[in-house]
Amino acid sequence: MRTGQYSDEPRLRAVVATAVDGVILIDTHGVILMFNPACEQLFQYAASEVIGRNVKMLMPSPFHEEHDRYLENYRTTGERKIIGIGREVVGRRKDGTQFPMDLSVGEAHQNGESVFVGIIHDLTERKRSEQALREVAARLRAVVDTAVDGVILIDAQGRILMFNPACEHLFGYELDEVMGQNVKMLMPEPFRGEHDKYLSNFHETGEAKIIGIGREVVGRRKDGSTFPMDLSVGEAKQEGQSIFVGIIHDLTDRKRTEEQLVQAQKMETVGQLSGGIAHDFNNLLTVIVGNAETLSEKLRARPDLRQLSDQIVQAGDRGAELTQRLLAFSRRQALQPVAVDCNDLVENMRQLLKRTLREDIEIQTQLDPDLLPAFADRAQLESAILNLALNAQDAMPAGGKLTLATADASLDDRYQDEHPEVQPGDYVMISVTDDGEGMTAEIRDRVFEPFFTTKETGKGSGLGLSMVYGFVKQSNGHVALYSEPGLGTTVRLYLPAADEGRAVATKRTAQGRRLEIGSERVLLAEDDPFVRGYAVTCLESLGYHVITAVDGREALALLHENPDVDVLFSDVVMPGGISGWELVERARKKRPGLKVLLTSGYPMETLEARAEQPIAANILRKPYRKADLAQRLREVLDEPADKNEVS
Repeated sequence: MRTGQYSDEPRLRAVVATAVDGVILIDTHGVILMFNPACEQLFQYAASEVIGRNVKMLMPSPFHEEHDRYLENYRTTGERKIIGIGREVVGRRKDGTQFPMDLSVGEAHQNGESVFVGIIHDLTERKRSEQALREVAARLRAVVDTAVDGVILIDAQGRILMFNPACEHLFGYELDEVMGQNVKMLMPEPFRGEHDKYLSNFHETGEAKIIGIGREVVGRRKDGSTFPMDLSVGEAKQEGQSIFVGIIHDLTDRKRTEEQLVQAQKMETVGQLSGGIAHDFNNLLTVIVGNAETLSEKLRARPDLRQLSDQIVQAGDRGAELTQRLLAFSRRQALQPVAVDCNDLVENMRQLLKRTLREDIEIQTQLDPDLLPAFADRAQLESAILNLALNAQDAMPAGGKLTLATADASLDDRYQDEHPEVQPGDYVMISVTDDGEGMTAEIRDRVFEPFFTTKETGKGSGLGLSMVYGFVKQSNGHVALYSEPGLGTTVRLYLPAADEGRAVATKRTAQGRRLEIGSERVLLAEDDPFVRGYAVTCLESLGYHVITAVDGREALALLHENPDVDVLFSDVVMPGGISGWELVERARKKRPGLKVLLTSGYPMETLEARAEQPIAANILRKPYRKADLAQRLREVLDEPADKNEVS
């Protein structure tokens, strides 16, 4: 440390030289008389560079005039505005950079002249800390203000100190209506008394029972209504006093969903029970009404007895109506069916699913341009398709193809024999197909049961597909599912055609088609006994001679024993280790010119994806009608042998 004219006691010099803060001495003209080591470090000047020079060199220019004015005023009037403790100003370093500093100035006398002692404290770190705290506070405020959940801050007396926008939305109060008010205004009884007890116990014992995560309580809105909420409370300190931070999550939607789920579970269970009863009852009614109608035809000569058989038919019809009401009661959905353009709906769903499903799921549509309108609740139908698509996504963990297709369908009396709950008529079919893992027979048989799921615990409720089933059933429709391990899954929803569409369809089908008959020998390979019996009845009524096999192995043996077989009519997916594809391949090794017609419940897109060669027109899709079988079989038999190719 260097000094000019000024001198002091040695111990004072030692204090100044070792001070952490800068100490500077100037005369009444602003000339620097002393500059301690701390000042040298702060301003980056050596003492020899500043002693004898005006102190303005240590200030940025805006402070120069202020400094000169203070000193001039002091010299002329003796006014001591420059004197004081803790004035925040700005210092200027040798390199031109600036820094905030706290300046305290005192007056002393030396040889009868006034001198000024300045104590300089660097505020850089404090300013940096304050700025960091402001930034943290701003970030926290942004988080609090944009949080979906309510955030409320109260003091130890329960007065509200903070109330974020989510709280305003939840409780219906504006911020200025609650600030400073007791938080009890947001609680109904008996929670107000409980709150007072908690706070009183906290003040008396320090026991923080109020603190915790996830306590279910009830909130009270400004209009007096209440709502369930999840409350988590934490404790913090502010100026040594306890404050409490509450995080509030509205449970209204969750409670509503839980109630709906409980109701759905109850109704699905009732629906499952009543559905089983209705199924058996409809089977009985089928026999009763069918036999009564047969008797009625045979009793034309006995009007008295025929009247009795007609009454049996009428009673059976009433029983069927009661069964249908039982099913409708068990579902209890408030459906609003309208005529729906399913092509438009499916196309809209495709756009939605592109944003909903994973990127490794390819979505495609196959829409019938002449599709009839369906009579259904549009919102429930969209929900059903979404449900099926999400299930399909789960079946394709490594990605795959999802196909949405539409087509008109006519379900006839024969189809009703296999599915008594289906009313014959014209339907609109919407199918959802994936090429995922597929299902075993055990899973396939239970897939529409309420609460049945193959997902891990907590990953699924098992209600998705049963709710789809319930919706379609309540809409007087039909659900069919086709799935095999490794072949993916197709779910077909059959919804009644709207009245206008049904009228058009009836007019179109009433014209009828001439049935193509024949006399050739047909080898039928079909594992399902009901389908096999139906096919045999149709083929024999068309004039064909039929040999039946229950699987591929038996079909190969029968083909060897019957060299006069003209055509092989086989299902694609069969048990026993030999599929329809393999059956055709082996059969043609023995009989190269053998004609082939395959049938399957799978859609064409799935079969084409699995086939090694194009399968063209040699697939008859299930369910088929007698006229469809007659036409397609005749086409196969009449075409040249080299064009009847199938893989």
